[in-house]
Order: sequence, then C-alpha cells, then structure tokens
Amino acid sequence: MLNFKNISLRRGARVLFNDTSFTIHKGQKVGLTGANGVGKSSLFAVLLDQLHIDEGDFTMPPGLEIAHVAQETPAENCSAIDYVIDGDKELRQLQVDLEQAEQQNDGIKLAELHGTLDHIGGYTANARASRLMNGLGFSAGQENDAVKSFSGGWRMRLNLAQALMCRSDVLLLDEPTNHLDLDAVIWLQDWLNKYPGTLLLISHDRDFLDSITDHIIHIEHNKAEIYTGNYSAFEKMRAEKLALQQSAFVKQQREIEHIQSFITRFKAQATKARQAQSRVKALERMEIISQAHVDSPFNFSFPPPEKMPNPLLQLEKAEIGYAEKVILRDISLSITPGDRIGLLGPNGAGKSTLIKVLAAEMKPLKGKFQTAEALNIGYFAQHQLEQLRLDESPLWHLQQLDKQATEKDLRNFLGGFDFKGDKVAEIVKPFSGGEKARLVLALLVYQNPNLLLLDEPTNHLDLEMRHALSMALQEYQGAIVVVSHDRHLLRSVTDQLILVADGKATPFDGDLDDYRQWMIEQKRSLADDSDKVNITDSGISRKEQRKNEAENRKRLKPLLNKLKKSEQAVEKYHAEQQNIEQQLADPDIYSDSQKETLKKLLANKVEIDKKLESAETAWMEMEELLEQEGGL
Repeated sequence: MLNFKNISLRRGARVLFNDTSFTIHKGQKVGLTGANGVGKSSLFAVLLDQLHIDEGDFTMPPGLEIAHVAQETPAENCSAIDYVIDGDKELRQLQVDLEQAEQQNDGIKLAELHGTLDHIGGYTANARASRLMNGLGFSAGQENDAVKSFSGGWRMRLNLAQALMCRSDVLLLDEPTNHLDLDAVIWLQDWLNKYPGTLLLISHDRDFLDSITDHIIHIEHNKAEIYTGNYSAFEKMRAEKLALQQSAFVKQQREIEHIQSFITRFKAQATKARQAQSRVKALERMEIISQAHVDSPFNFSFPPPEKMPNPLLQLEKAEIGYAEKVILRDISLSITPGDRIGLLGPNGAGKSTLIKVLAAEMKPLKGKFQTAEALNIGYFAQHQLEQLRLDESPLWHLQQLDKQATEKDLRNFLGGFDFKGDKVAEIVKPFSGGEKARLVLALLVYQNPNLLLLDEPTNHLDLEMRHALSMALQEYQGAIVVVSHDRHLLRSVTDQLILVADGKATPFDGDLDDYRQWMIEQKRSLADDSDKVNITDSGISRKEQRKNEAENRKRLKPLLNKLKKSEQAVEKYHAEQQNIEQQLADPDIYSDSQKETLKKLLANKVEIDKKLESAETAWMEMEELLEQEGGL
C-alpha cells in the first residue's frame, strides 16, 4: 500500500501538491492523468526517493522492489539480451555469489544458491528476456548485438524490456508507448494486464489506459483525486462532478449577490446594521466554490483547402525501397479527396517508407508516381521536430510562411495551439517534445494542405491536444494518410485501413480488433514454422511429433486446469475488491448512521485482500511451473 497523507510538494517556487491525500492499494493498476507539468513525473520521483515531500506523510511497506524505465541508455558493448537480463538485480547478484562460492569450493553454499536460483526462475531468465525483446519488436538476430549499435528509440525499448524483466512489486511507467509501434503497444498492453504487481502508468493514449487501468488519479489545481474504473469511467464521473460543481457555483454566486445586495442597502441604517453585519460574517464563513473549468487550452481547425484536384496523387506498380533493397513491390494506390486511410503493419514492414514516397521525400525504385498540379501536402514526421530552428521563436517560424500577415493575427493563430503571451517569442531550444510537436502541427495547419501525411503525429502530445487534433481531423475536408500507434486516433479519423506486410500494401478487410487477431495468428504461424524447422533438423517424423504433442498436452492438462482455476479466482476476488473500494469511495458511508456498515466493509476488505493475494501467488506459481515444464 502506497499512502500519501496531507502531502505538499514544491519544485522551486512552484507548488505541485498542497495538502493532498490518496492511497494506492496492492495490485491496483493506476493511470495518472493531468496537464503537462502538474506533477505526475514528480510523484514517480517521490516513490523512487529522488524527491522528498515538503509536508505531510508518505509511507509504503519496507523492501518493495520498484521498477522503472531508465531515461538514458549508456553506449555499452554488452549484448542487448544481457542488458535486458540486468533488470533482474537479484538474479545478477546470485550469479556473482555463485561465482564466488565456486572459487571458494563451498559446496553447501553452492547448493543453497542453486536452490534459490531455481526458485526465482533463474534458469529461464534468457527465455524470459528473449520473449520480452520479441514482444517489443526485436528480432532473434538482434539479441546478441551490442547495446551501442541501436538507435535512441530502440535503446528506449531496451530500457523498457529491462524494467519488465525486473520481478517487481511496483512498476512505474512514464509514457511507455512513445517509442513503440502499434504491434508493440498491443503486446505491452497484454503483458501489463497479466502483471501481478502494482502498476502506476502515465500515458496519453486513452485506449491503452482504458484497457489496463482499474483506477485513475487525476491531478489538477495542486490536488490528486482517485477515481475507480478506467479512463472512460473517469471521464464520465468527472464530467458529472464538474456539472454539479458548476451548478453549485452558479447557485452560490446568486446567494452571494443577494447577501451583498442586502449589506449594501442596509449597512448604513441603524435598525438594519446588526443584520447587515451578520450577513458580512456569513460571507466570510462561506467556503467559496470554484467555477468548473473544462475548457481545453487548444482551439484550432483546418480551413477548407483552396483546391481539391481528383485524384491528388497516384502510384502504379511501384517498387519502394533503398538502393538494392526492395521493401514493397507492385504498389498501386490512388488517393482522392476525402480519403481517410490508416496504414497498419509490423515494425519495419515499410509504412514510414511508403509515406516518405507519397510525400516525395523518396522516389520509387520502379513504377509510375503522378501528382496533381494543385497538390499541397502537409507532412508530419518525427524528424521534422529536429528541423525546427532552435534559436528562433514560434512567431518567427510562422512569419517565414507568411511575411504579409500581421503579428496580431499570427499570435491569435498560435494561441489555438497554446502558445500564448511571451511564449510565442521564446526560442524553441528549451521547449519540450510536446511543445515542439505542437509547433510543427501549427505550421502544418497554417499551410492549408489538401493532403495530410501523418507519421506518428501523437508522439509527445498530451490527452487534451490529442483530442483537439482528433476533432480537427474529423472536420478536415482534404485527404488523410496516417500511421499511428494511437488506436483512438485511428478509430476516430480513418475509414479505410491498408495492411503493409510481406512486401505488399493491400486493403485490410476488418477493424483494429481484427488486426490484433491477425497479429496473433502471424506470430503463431512464425512459431509453427520455427517448430517445423527444428523437427526437420532433428529428424523426427510427423507421426512422432503428433504423438509427442498429444502426450505433452495430456501431461500438462492438470497444470493448465489449475492455472485456469487460479485465473478465475484472481478475477473473482479482484472484482469483489473493486466493489468494496467503490462503496468506500462514497462519502456517505462515513456518516454516523453508517458506522456498522463501514465496519463490515472494512472487515470484508481485509479478508478479500488476503484471498486476492493468496490467489495471485498461486497463479504466479502455476505460470512459473508451466513455463518450466514447457507449457507456456
């Protein structure tokens, strides 16, 4: 249990939290939301003992293993898989102790250490690390490559794999999907849903939050409030709360106006002075209700394109790739006004390469590529953030596009992207990744394109900006081609999906849930192919293979049945725990009339928490046993 009681936290002169209390219970999966800069990452720093609260109390059980993703990766010579295994610190220490015991020829110590190594799954560490790397998009051939040979984005994936490798009690993830493609995001989502510990997750991907979290902590106005349920449930509850707050605010303002009017009229009359003074004291005692603010800081839209030629561009029987390496073959694509296309496909299949060809940043190796004379492309890609002039301001960047526009008009336009006041004249260099991405999007919108090519446009953007972008794209009248790991954006703005895989780009007949199933089948097919190769190499006949598989299924069936029962027990007790917590979140339960009910609820919670812990332990033991038996 992580307990924050009446905490206050400052960074310099800035107050992040003031007199804030909330509790995170064991096994909860908690999403942290709130505008950039409200203190989400600072809360992680408190848990990691990198920051200390100024006032109040923070307590957690001693000896908790807390895992988090390192922000930097040293350019090491060690192999990628060894770097990932380093995340299991207990395993690495055991390996050091084993080496020392061998040197000392201490048989008793060696036996003890090997027992511990077996208990923590040390003999399957390489297999665990390999599965993590594969899920995050690494190929088997990359496992032994040196860490320093990977680019920055891939090193961040290694850091994530290292954090997942740790057998942690608490896992802290800050924007883990930023450097992932859609396939890796879906894999990570499934992994986190099975994670048995306590998860604290900062993410601006609402589908990701919805699929994983059972609680949301929302931070605003220097307070953190916890809600039961996923992000969609939180949005609904918060909307209802804000509506009630706004209603109470309006009612109180009328009451204040009435009292103030009485004071003004009668404070000078001797017969009414005492009553007027009473009203003054009533006003002083009144706890002022804040007005509910739900307005987004972002307000922009795409103007209608000046010209909409049909078609906008065409690819016919094109080959796409680099020099001698062909990535995609026989690509035929015609983009017309109103097309809203999402590109799906595994990492490295050629989605970004295809968009570069459409943007005329690359030429096809073969085939025909035609564009309309009035084509006006708006192209967003991550490398464009690096092309901003770091020593210039947002205002300067916009002035380069339109030297005739007035400064007032440009300031008003930038204000829609939350560049306001002095911010429009500040140099870009110290801007965050999110601010730079917003500026590139602002420049793109200002150019009024009739074709938008968007390659991961939501990276670094917070939830409010993602929502504003989604709304603007829904109203956009031109054509769109988008690659994104943000499934909410894909669902909101596309109506046609193209699958880029196996050297082809073909229409995908299905939705994102169907794509997830396609991914699962692809991985299963690859695994089957790998098994066939192993069988051929070892000379085992198909008949013997089927016999072995049948015997293996029979042998593992009792374990699989026990695992299923354990999973059902975890789900049952987890649902009961959530039900009790929801009842405990109701303020009325703490009234004097509800004392007995509260007492029973608290007793039930203690009992359910114990049962859940026992069920989770059994579940993990069964999974570990099945893994050792080759059943997972």
